[in-house]
Amino acid sequence: MLRHLDRQSWPLSRLGEAIVALARMNRLARQRIELPTLPQGLIKENGERLGQWIEDAASAIGLEAEPVEVSYGELERFLCQGGPALLRLQYEGNPRFLVLIGAKGKTLKLLGPGLEIFHTKLEDVRATLSFETEKHYAPKVDQLLADAGIDSRHLERARTAILREHISSVRRSGWWMLRLSPGTSFRRQLTQAGILSRGIGFLGIHLVEYSFLLLAWWIVGRGALDGRLDHGWFLAWALLLFALVPLQLAVGWWQGLFGLGVVGLLKRRLLYGALKLEPEEMRRQGVGQQIGRVVESDVLASATLHGGIYVFIALVDLVAAGGVILMGAGGTFHLVLLLVWVMISLAIGWRYYVHRKRWTGSRLEMTHDLVEQMVGHRTRLVQERPECLHEGEDHAIEDYLTLSQSMDRGSIFLSVFLSRGWLVAGIAGLSPAFVSGQDSVALIAVGVGGVLLAFQAFSTLSVSIFQIADAAVAWGKAKPLFEAATRKKAGDSTVFAIPPRDVKAGARTVPEVIHAHDLVFRYRRQGSPVLRACNLFIQEGDRLLLEGPSGGGKSTFISLLTGLRLPESGLLLLRGFDHSTLGSQGWRRLVACAPQFHENYVFTGTLAFNLLMGRGWPPQGKDFQEAEEICRELGLGDLLDRMPAGILQVVGETGWRLSHGERSRVYIARALLQNADLVILDESFGALDPETLQQVMKCVLERSRTLMVIAHS
Repeated sequence: MLRHLDRQSWPLSRLGEAIVALARMNRLARQRIELPTLPQGLIKENGERLGQWIEDAASAIGLEAEPVEVSYGELERFLCQGGPALLRLQYEGNPRFLVLIGAKGKTLKLLGPGLEIFHTKLEDVRATLSFETEKHYAPKVDQLLADAGIDSRHLERARTAILREHISSVRRSGWWMLRLSPGTSFRRQLTQAGILSRGIGFLGIHLVEYSFLLLAWWIVGRGALDGRLDHGWFLAWALLLFALVPLQLAVGWWQGLFGLGVVGLLKRRLLYGALKLEPEEMRRQGVGQQIGRVVESDVLASATLHGGIYVFIALVDLVAAGGVILMGAGGTFHLVLLLVWVMISLAIGWRYYVHRKRWTGSRLEMTHDLVEQMVGHRTRLVQERPECLHEGEDHAIEDYLTLSQSMDRGSIFLSVFLSRGWLVAGIAGLSPAFVSGQDSVALIAVGVGGVLLAFQAFSTLSVSIFQIADAAVAWGKAKPLFEAATRKKAGDSTVFAIPPRDVKAGARTVPEVIHAHDLVFRYRRQGSPVLRACNLFIQEGDRLLLEGPSGGGKSTFISLLTGLRLPESGLLLLRGFDHSTLGSQGWRRLVACAPQFHENYVFTGTLAFNLLMGRGWPPQGKDFQEAEEICRELGLGDLLDRMPAGILQVVGETGWRLSHGERSRVYIARALLQNADLVILDESFGALDPETLQQVMKCVLERSRTLMVIAHS
């Protein structure tokens, strides 16, 4: 381990200051914000709670701290691409942090505790980060080399190579990458990720490529009009064509970099916005509408990217064509004709957009109706007359067919008339000059060349109109998700203040988990209160049963306790803190709930993913072991034994089929595995037989610190 990195590393007690300094150094934070000092209890801790503090501290300044787990074989690549990042070191039980600004080649830029910048060799940092792991294998490797009789000149090199091979597959956590939150300005995200510079690079290279192409055609045209092509001009023309090959490759490369970056950030923003939606917003819209929104969100990313690129190419072509036409035989009149045709193209494009919007609305409405009818198929069979079952579907299909025909006619008109119509109009615009014979052959040839350039521009423009129309329609559906990402909830920007469970207030231990006093909640401002004057006090270790009639407000009350909804008035404290102090994430860490069966879901993925999705990710070996233990305690041992891949078996809609009772126990296990202070089970035992219920209750009582069970009276 290189001790000289001590001077470049930060002590754990100054971690908040390091995060702020790194954010300002990389222009991730515009204002200077002071974070609270790391709690004394966490300075000596080196585990999950420290990671939570780092993530919440970054969130307080509008950033995300993404925990990263990297194998030592990938360590060098991570260091070259991972900045800005926090790298945890382990010095004889005293954790310290390297603050990585970025990398340039094999040199890393580190921010020191004095806010100075150090340029350190990548190999030095890699060796320091690997030291603790390598020293466990070093004695065996040294003995192996001694037995092999390796020459002393090659001993160190062989030792390093064998140690690296030994630990290459070993994965290590304790590193965090800092980046802007998806809820910040999208333009700022593009700038920070370097995507705007990629776009400028793409535009610049494309302009150079286009200039070379025009110059090559100018040389060919000059030689054709002069009746001869000198050897020097021919060589220049050949060199220009050869130069176009790498330029075209560079254009494709930069276009790909720009496109992948934009699409990646856009999808991340839409997903973040979807997670910000309130439960009421999700319930007001049916499943079919949500599916349509997701589909259109996917269209938005690709259509916006390709449409924007095609529009730029078409504009460049039109500007170049306008310049050539102005120098040709048609002159100003020909240029005005080009501008008129551009206006006609925009009008045709708008007409196509209107048809496309109506067609998309009809298609999504059919999707919504189909999904809703599939969900309520049994109810329809009982309540509707057989002869009327498909009456609405027939009308919807007929309307959809009519709209499809209108849109198809518009698309054919757009793709065919736009470019070919211009070719006819452009040549017709040159006919006066050709008939009069007053202009030279060279000027007429230049005019024809301008018409052909404009023909190519309109061909590209027609493609871009298709893409832009798709993007505009998709934006109307995906806009709520995009805008939802900027929402701020109470406590979302505060650093958590969770005391350890053995913390003392004064001379006594604080045993309370929940303290609710005079809670009032209503769904609408003008509506009647659903809950009024609710009081509850839960101490650590309590086992509570909450009974009530169906529709009595039990689930609504639970949504307040879990932080999904906020009370209109009253006092609600968790471990002595209110929601605005803990924040949404801090609150959810302390309260875990298994909602009612119809509000829960088994996702398509491994069983381990469905069980551990509420814990720190990626999971460690002990997480998998604990998940399997809880599953077997809940009576799912036979299920695990039947699965070929055990806990790693894919389940969900397209994977292993689970029965009603098995799903219920998966939901219970998911709640228990969150290691929360309070576990709430909302009607989770209805699908269990008495024998299984007794086994499940034993596990739940042993595994939960504090428990609340909701049941019908």
